[in-house]
Amino acid sequence: MPQLTNPILPGFNPDPSILRVGEDYYIATSTFEWFPGVQIHHSRDLANWTLLTRPLTRKTQLDMRGDPDSCGVWAPCLSHDGEKFWLVYTDVKRKDGSFKDAHNYIVWADNIEGPWSDPVYTNSSGFDPSLFHDDDGKKWFVNMLWDHRRRPLLFAGIALQQFDPVAGKLVGPVTNIYQGTDLELVEGPHLYKRNGKDGQPWYYLLTAEGGTGYDHAVTFARSRTIEGPYQTHPDKHIVTAKDAPLNPLQRAGHGDLVDTPDGKTYLVHLSGRPTTQKRRCVLGRETSIQEAYWGDDDWIHVKHGPVPSLHVEVPGTRDDTAYWAEQRYSFAQGLPLDFQWLRTPEPERIFTTDGGKLQLIGRESIGSWFEQALVARRQTHFSYDAETVIDFTPTDERTMAGLTAYYSRFNFFYLAVTAHSDGQRELLIMSSEMSHPDGRLNFPAAPVQIPNAGKVRLALTVRGPELQFFYALEGQDLQPIGPVLDASLLSDECGGHAEHGSFTGAFVGLAAQDLNGTASTAEFEHFIYRPVHHHTDRYEV
Repeated sequence: MPQLTNPILPGFNPDPSILRVGEDYYIATSTFEWFPGVQIHHSRDLANWTLLTRPLTRKTQLDMRGDPDSCGVWAPCLSHDGEKFWLVYTDVKRKDGSFKDAHNYIVWADNIEGPWSDPVYTNSSGFDPSLFHDDDGKKWFVNMLWDHRRRPLLFAGIALQQFDPVAGKLVGPVTNIYQGTDLELVEGPHLYKRNGKDGQPWYYLLTAEGGTGYDHAVTFARSRTIEGPYQTHPDKHIVTAKDAPLNPLQRAGHGDLVDTPDGKTYLVHLSGRPTTQKRRCVLGRETSIQEAYWGDDDWIHVKHGPVPSLHVEVPGTRDDTAYWAEQRYSFAQGLPLDFQWLRTPEPERIFTTDGGKLQLIGRESIGSWFEQALVARRQTHFSYDAETVIDFTPTDERTMAGLTAYYSRFNFFYLAVTAHSDGQRELLIMSSEMSHPDGRLNFPAAPVQIPNAGKVRLALTVRGPELQFFYALEGQDLQPIGPVLDASLLSDECGGHAEHGSFTGAFVGLAAQDLNGTASTAEFEHFIYRPVHHHTDRYEV
C-alpha cells in the first residue's frame, strides 16, 4: 500500500472522531470558539480529505458569545446507527480555575450534510461526550467526570448512562466505569464492541490521558460487560510520544478507531508538530492516522507503536496538489467554506458579502469574547503569504480594520488601517502577546501616515518563526512595515494559559472594529493565501 506523511488533517483539527458508512469515511473535529461548530471532513481512501460541512450553524444549536478563548465546542463524537447520523458535542462556558461549566448536547440528521436537528441537552457533569449504539438497540452515553474537589482525582473517571432517543434524555443509573491509569487526566472516551477469539463479545473503551500537552496518550481497556469493570491494556498506552521527545509527531492522544471494508483497522489521533527552534505548535493540534491490528490476545496494537509514525500506509495515494496551491478567495458566492468567525450565531451583524465583496461591520475590540467582526482561515503550512485589498475610511483611533494573524485575545498580530484622533489616516501594527498576559497591546513600530482616501493593499509573510507585514498604496509596490515579529507566539504553548490550557491554532484573516459603536464598515475585495516551501520547515506534509 502507498505511504502518506502525517498529519492527514493539517492545521487546527483536534480531537478526531472517525466514522465509516459504506465506502465513505468522515472525521469530526473540535472547533472551540470558532463558528459554525464542528468540522466534518470526508474521504474515500483515508488519504485524501475534503472539508464537507460544519453542522452547528444555528443559534438554537450553538451560541458561544461570552465563551472564553479555547472554550466552546470540545471533542465531538460522530456516529451512525444504521439509520441516522448522530453528533454529540460539548459547549464549554468556563474552563479555568477549579470549576468547568461544560454542557453536553446531541443532534442528529438523516444526511451527513444536514439538515441537523435542534439539540437535546444531556448533562453537564464533564466533557468529551460520546454515543455508543449497541447491537441490542440500546444507546449508551459516556463522558469524563469532573470533580472540582480533586477527591481523589480532578478527572474522576468515565461516566456511563443509557440514552433514550424517544424520550430525548439520559435514563437509568450513572456508573463510573473507568478511572484511568497512573498517568491520570482520563478523558476522550469511545466505546466499541467486538467478538474475541472465543466468540464471546468484548466491550472496549478507548480514552485519552496525560492532558493534551506533551504527556498525552491513547489508553485502551476492555470488559465483558458494558458496565465494567474494565481491564487496562497490558501496554497501557497504545499511542503516545511522551517518552520520545524528538519524534516529529508530539502530543499524540485523543483517538478513535475505524475499520476498512476489507477488515483493516486504523487509529486516528490528535498530534502536534512543534517547531524545531522552540517547542511550539503553531499549527495547533492536528489529526494523524496510524495502522493498527488485533492480536491473538484480543487486544489492539498500533503498528510500530506506541510512538506515532510520521509515515503510514493507507489504502489511497494522497494528491498534494490542492494543499500546495495558492488559494485566491473571492466573496461572490458568500463567505468561502475555509473561513470561520468567532462565537456569534448572528453573522449578519458582523459581515455581509453583498456586491461580491466582504464588508466587515465594525463591532467590539479584536479579542472580544462576545461580538467582533473577524473572519479567518486556518494556518495549515509552516510558511505562507497572505494579502488583501481594503477600502476603509476610519474617523478616529477607535475605528480600525485590516489584516491579522490571530490565535486568541492574548495572542495576535494586527496590521490595521486606522486614524489618529485628528482624523489623519494611518497604518498601525498592534500585537497582544505573552509579554503582556493581561492583554495590554504592544505597538512594535511607529504608525505610518497614509492619504485619507484610496484603497490599501495589506500583506504578510510567515517563514517558519518569522512574520513580516507589508503594505502598498494604489499604484505602488508592496513595502515592509514594522519589524520581523515572532510568529511562533501564535501557538498553543503561548496561548495565554498554563500547560494543557490553549487548544486551537493560528489563523490568518480580516478584522474590523468600531469602538465608538457606530458600526462603520470596511470593504475587502479578496483574500489570498499562498503556501510556501521553506527550508526551515521540517516534516511539512
